[in-house]
Amino acid sequence: MLASTREKLQKVSTATLATALFKQGLKNQFIQGVKPLAEGKPNMVGEAFTLRYIPAREDLNPITVFKDPKHPQRVAVETCPKGSVLVMDSRKDSRAASAGSILASRLMVRGAAGMVTDGGFRDSSEIAKLEMPSYHQTPSAPTNLTLHQALDINVPIGCGDVAVFPGDVLVGDDDGVIVIPADLADDIATEAINMTLYEDFVTERVLAGHTIIGLYPLTKEENREAFELWKKQNSASK
Repeated sequence: MLASTREKLQKVSTATLATALFKQGLKNQFIQGVKPLAEGKPNMVGEAFTLRYIPAREDLNPITVFKDPKHPQRVAVETCPKGSVLVMDSRKDSRAASAGSILASRLMVRGAAGMVTDGGFRDSSEIAKLEMPSYHQTPSAPTNLTLHQALDINVPIGCGDVAVFPGDVLVGDDDGVIVIPADLADDIATEAINMTLYEDFVTERVLAGHTIIGLYPLTKEENREAFELWKKQNSASK
């Protein structure tokens, strides 16, 4: 991902990105059922590094498996690239935790941009305090081994009913997380910046008492002219 693309995506909302993606025919890119552990943090922006869980098989998934240095969950945490988001397919099952505060802390120290699961995290209050943004369905205390078996690293997964491919760009804000196909990220980021600029203008006009008819969406020429003038005035003031 280009540095300029990352910078743009840090300035736009997932709502605006959803509309920009919808314009491209992509309707199902917002991960369902996940929310930030703590609101008010800067946008999470990073390329997807994935971990896939399957239902646990008791004979293959005792607590001793964590002693194996090649355990997929541990390897994922230790190999997730700097600036990437660790995305976990937990089958939308939050009855057992996808990870806890120690793994989240390790990810943060290694430079990950964030952590997302369609399941739950244990130690959620501790993870919420970390600088790194994290998203899950709901807190969950039991270790992942009780229900989940980590299997594959950096393969296509489903997370919250959305297909996530390695390298896709994830953006998270207080509303949730959206997935942008890697090859569209630059164009979508630029489109979202332009949309955000117009939405700022619209918000200002609406708060001043203007009707949304012909303004949002833009269908009246007088509003187009007013927007162009507004852009010049705001640009001159910076």
